[in-house]
Amino acid sequence: MKLGIDTGGTFTDFILETDEGYTTYKVSSTPRDPSLAILRGLQYFFPDTDSPSGFTLPTALEIVHGTTVGTNAFIQRKGAKTLLVTTKGFEDILFIGRQNRTSLYDINIKRSPEIISRSQVLGVEERITATGKVEIPYNKDHGQILCQYCRNNGIRSVAICLLHSYLNPVHEETIASELAELDVPVTISSQLLPEFREYERLSTTLINAYLAPVISEYISKLSNTLKPNSLSIQQSSGGILPAEGIAQRAVQTVLSGPAGGVHGAYRLSQEMGIDRIITFDMGGTSTDVSLCDKVPTLTRDYTIDGFPIRTQVIDIHTVGAGGGSIASVDAGGLLHVGPESAGADPGPVCYGKGDRITVTDANLYLGRLLADKFLGGEMVLQYSKVEEKLADLAQSLNLTSVEAALGILRIVNIGMVKAVRAVSLERGYDPKEFTLFSFGGASGLHCCDMASELGISKIIVPDRAGILSAQGMVMSEPTLDSSKALFLTGDDITKQNMEPSFALMEVELTSQMHNLCHDGALFVERFLDLRYQGQSYEITVRYRDEFKEEFHTSHEHHFGYKLPDIPLELVSIRCTVKVKKQESILPRHVIKKGHTPEEGRVSIIFEGGKISVPVYQRRSLYPGNRLQGPALIIDNYTTILVQFDFEMTIDPLLNIVLTPQN
Repeated sequence: MKLGIDTGGTFTDFILETDEGYTTYKVSSTPRDPSLAILRGLQYFFPDTDSPSGFTLPTALEIVHGTTVGTNAFIQRKGAKTLLVTTKGFEDILFIGRQNRTSLYDINIKRSPEIISRSQVLGVEERITATGKVEIPYNKDHGQILCQYCRNNGIRSVAICLLHSYLNPVHEETIASELAELDVPVTISSQLLPEFREYERLSTTLINAYLAPVISEYISKLSNTLKPNSLSIQQSSGGILPAEGIAQRAVQTVLSGPAGGVHGAYRLSQEMGIDRIITFDMGGTSTDVSLCDKVPTLTRDYTIDGFPIRTQVIDIHTVGAGGGSIASVDAGGLLHVGPESAGADPGPVCYGKGDRITVTDANLYLGRLLADKFLGGEMVLQYSKVEEKLADLAQSLNLTSVEAALGILRIVNIGMVKAVRAVSLERGYDPKEFTLFSFGGASGLHCCDMASELGISKIIVPDRAGILSAQGMVMSEPTLDSSKALFLTGDDITKQNMEPSFALMEVELTSQMHNLCHDGALFVERFLDLRYQGQSYEITVRYRDEFKEEFHTSHEHHFGYKLPDIPLELVSIRCTVKVKKQESILPRHVIKKGHTPEEGRVSIIFEGGKISVPVYQRRSLYPGNRLQGPALIIDNYTTILVQFDFEMTIDPLLNIVLTPQN
């Protein structure tokens, strides 16, 4: 038995996988303490009125959890009070950064809030050269000074990032051993990210240290509640790790939930024989999109709230466009939607506590959500409150309520289309050549409009679309990643020069994985970070015999040209170790022929006016069903609007397949 738990900004999703199939559940998230929503889910699946907790877990149950605790703590700057130790003279690297400007000509631009203050950065006398030699030995008198500073200032975590320590970690390891008496987590860059580029390495190390106590406290509390059952955490790279090993890699949880969604869509696409997909995950707080060209796209150039993270993550582009995105009017009288969200508390106006109109409210007002069918009827939406608040918003825009509601949907759709183009057209891919996988609680109402705008000819709305991220988590495999700086040029990039470093990395990773996971066969992948000589950016390619040809092809795809006569430079090598387990096979159903009865009809307001459309219950649809739009399909955790020019069919996996009519 496996239980996937995805904690989102608005809802917490559950999926239980057993030999009999899947069971799902969804509850409102509890942002102040995410574990409270998790307890409600456990009480639903495993009720026990005689237990103080209200549930008793089966001993064979494995639990996989995707958490937003680290992400939220960082964005709100609620991480642990952290000390950053660096080489004397380089204390301002964090604050100088790369001097990149998101808005080049904006003289009033505001920088992201600082992670820590300048007073929490201390420089120590030492120096490692760019060749790895010790030029200035570390002054061991600094150890007691650092310890005393931590005691006097209530430091709960320490990040150590010294100049060129990726080539020689001796000074970082010495400082870490001196701080061991404090009993606080210590993150050293030479272990977490032994690569060059000081700012990115320092930022990643600091963020990991900043979040480590927060993640550790949350996971420890949850693990104690779930004992003796095993708990694994979804990583941003798409793999999972046992909970006891995640605190040291806290930075790997920043895309924990969205990564589960991409992995779930990818696994489903494999079952369907589809190689190229764009994932469209629209939830209550945000929309996450990603492109998979045969495999999920990974990146090491991710930023969170303006700060770089150089660990490997699934390339996910996030925009503040969700069902809870708030509509507002700016000083110039223009309508804006998002990125601010109503979240789970107070939520949209239709939930009963909110007082600011959101995308969900606009969909309800236009008839695209049914007030008494939301969440399978467990929550009744309040139309009258939406009507009142929307009228106030429309009046401030000098519009009718219908015009305001339609405007809200147009604006949010434009933002999501731009996000898809960011991961496709801007990376050299034509979205017309991909299938759109639409999931998340709010995506079904917007996917047809998105596909029409992008020229996409096929949409898949998965069975259990509202909880696909949780489903992806139970399908994930334990994964560990590692990297190492290795500088080689031209003819020196040979197997003989790379093999010793690869072998050492594999030994270390497989040893760690065996300690964390005691069963399953290990699978190792090797990668190279290559560039043309003199370039300042790299492309990651798989390490195999034809890696040079693959680099040239990849460079031409991304940048429009290749330089086969220019020598290559290797700057780092990477290893990924996975535990291969038996894959879950999704149940298939026999295609039938017949007519699906309508649940009823509802009036929906479109751009051209109000039209009566049929309503269908998704659970009443079976493989072989075919419907012409417009139609409204009601599922427990999502609602799908089939637009005028689309046709819908149900495949053997119970997915909804939407295609434009000829």
